Amino acid sequence: MQINDYTKTALSTLGDEHAYGEVTPKLMAQVLGLVGESGEVAEKFKKILRDKQGKLSEEEKKELVKELGDILWYINAVAHLLGSNLEEVAKANNEKLASRKNRGVLSGSGDNR
Repeated sequence: MQINDYTKTALSTLGDEHAYGEVTPKLMAQVLGLVGESGEVAEKFKKILRDKQGKLSEEEKKELVKELGDILWYINAVAHLLGSNLEEVAKANNEKLASRKNRGVLSGSGDNR
């Protein structure tokens, strides 16, 4: 599957838009959904560390991949609502990481290092 094919199919499930300033209720819902799904991944990892000493079963890997799919859906939706797309998000991220690598600042903190 090509990422643009995913984008078109995923956006068909986004629903109607209702405007409230520049930050629409739809955008707020998608950002909160992204946070929630990310929290689900963190929760699953916490339980793997706490209860299974960090040992991942094949079933747990499948469940995590399913949650990553939900995160991808929300990232796609948020990007679209911001006037962007997954291609642009991925390209900008690769450029940012390459710049950090070239400058020797991959480690550390701060968004604009």
